[in-house]
Amino acid sequence: MTSRLQANRGFIKEAQTAPGEREPFSLARMGVVWSPLVVPGRIQMRFRLSCLALVFALAIPAAAQDRGAEVRTAFTRARHLKHGINASEWFAQRHEYPAEYTDRYIDAGDIALMAKLGFDHVRLSIDPVPLATSMNGAQGQTGDFLARLDRAVDTMLADGLAVVIDVHPSDDYKQRMRSDDEAVERFAMLWRRLAAHYAGRDPNMVFFEVLNEPEVNDPYRWYGIQTRVAAAIREAAPKNTIIATGANWSDLPDLLAMTPLADGNAIYTFHFYEPHEFTHQGATWGAPWWSTTHSIPYPATESSMPELLKEVPDAAERYELERYWLDGWNAHRIRLTIDEAAAWGRENHVPLICDEFGVFRDDSDPVSRANWIRDVRTALEADGIGWAMWDYRGGFGVVTKQDGQPAQVDETVVKALGLSGRE
Repeated sequence: MTSRLQANRGFIKEAQTAPGEREPFSLARMGVVWSPLVVPGRIQMRFRLSCLALVFALAIPAAAQDRGAEVRTAFTRARHLKHGINASEWFAQRHEYPAEYTDRYIDAGDIALMAKLGFDHVRLSIDPVPLATSMNGAQGQTGDFLARLDRAVDTMLADGLAVVIDVHPSDDYKQRMRSDDEAVERFAMLWRRLAAHYAGRDPNMVFFEVLNEPEVNDPYRWYGIQTRVAAAIREAAPKNTIIATGANWSDLPDLLAMTPLADGNAIYTFHFYEPHEFTHQGATWGAPWWSTTHSIPYPATESSMPELLKEVPDAAERYELERYWLDGWNAHRIRLTIDEAAAWGRENHVPLICDEFGVFRDDSDPVSRANWIRDVRTALEADGIGWAMWDYRGGFGVVTKQDGQPAQVDETVVKALGLSGRE
């Protein structure tokens, strides 16, 4: 493992001493120099050895206590992230962000509605490119991007919602970090400034998510990158809780393959869209054949699947859809899958959240969609894992809305989420 990390051009040094982790114990650092005693007799030597033993005995528990306190903080704060919603396509996932758009896409009324429906937090996606431009004092339509972002964050906090600051860049932005160390350093510098900017808000309610779906397919390199960025965040915001994730697409296997940060004040997240053949039916991204599918039932039934399979002309792609049916995806299968995440959390003594799950609604059967959302939500809750549904008003949304108009709530989805609302 060490040799592979060293091959990642410098990130091994960052990975070795992460935020919150003490440097390797050194007698010299403590002002003690090991040298032969020149005085006669053994009493003084024994005394020195006893003192050194005491130093070790005191130093090691102190480090453990520090991390233990950090972990307890993370578990306590995770209670604010039990049932959330993603605010997507607002400050991220677009080419431009003029005020005329962001002021109307989601407004103060929508944020109040999120709280009223019973969500306790919002995962706020942020494009780092206009963010950096705004931080650097640029003029034009993105000049006040950060000021508009502040208004959104402060409105959420005023409505009693915790906020996950989710840096959510485009694919090419993330992919540059696969091999470009300078891109990683620029990203760490951006996070240092962003963390400092929001460090003054309540650290119990503002969380920093390192990166959405990293798309770094080497988990060793991603470990080094995430450690580097977490250190930058911790330098600027010593009290806030960091949200860390696995490599690639933040899927469950990526979580299971990762090593937790040395920083104890961290929560770990994964995304859940299994099986994609159902959750992404009709989608125009991902596997090309998904766009040809619609009305796939969940759970799959023998009576309905043969006709749906005929809609996929390619034999290999048709087999992928048929395998969804043959694999028997249902509430039990989902529960057993989510249990794997819970077991990883217990083994590593860290809190977990699932901050993306959902079903593309344009071509899915509403009842089947609600069934899947309910089964995932109940499995997560049974394992004590907080969640955030994807998303508020996008293609997976809990509401439908025209810009500047009141949102129309999908009550079937709200019921599937088990939300009882807030007076």
